[in-house]
Amino acid sequence: MVWKINSSIKEQVDRFGVIIEKVTLPSGEEKDFSYLDFAKGVCILPITKDKEIICLKQYRHAIKSWQWELPAGMIDTESDAPIETAKRELEEETGNKAEYWLDLGSCYPSPGSTSEEIYLFAATGLTATAQKLENSEQIEVHKLTMEEVMTLVINGEFKHGAGLAVILRYMLMTENN
Repeated sequence: MVWKINSSIKEQVDRFGVIIEKVTLPSGEEKDFSYLDFAKGVCILPITKDKEIICLKQYRHAIKSWQWELPAGMIDTESDAPIETAKRELEEETGNKAEYWLDLGSCYPSPGSTSEEIYLFAATGLTATAQKLENSEQIEVHKLTMEEVMTLVINGEFKHGAGLAVILRYMLMTENN
């Protein structure tokens, strides 16, 4: 049984919508519930012809640290196809275009507190172009072997949720191929 929404208020704060709802739970109890309404996004696992993974080291102000990540970004409008956003983000953040794309589905990185959905892709057949960073992006591009990426994951140095999801989905979908 789903929760009954009795009222809903949305307040926009920069790029986030804060939703506050009064709900009735299946038990009949009433409760206030709040969450972030956030745009959908994409995350890409770029694989070079030498089977290296293009990873990013990016400064993240919310946690005041540099993080290992994969290229990712927000889908600007609901009419934008996730694959088109993935193509744009790959080129902007890494300076590469991809000839081949593998759709790996989607995930909800934090469904208890946000409506965000991330579409996952693997990209191969890469050709170099030019990086086109936004003014708030501080990104270093690195090529790592999958073993090096796995070491970062195992050691807890790679914490990018969407990146972890795309790596796992790719490995599971391609392990028998």
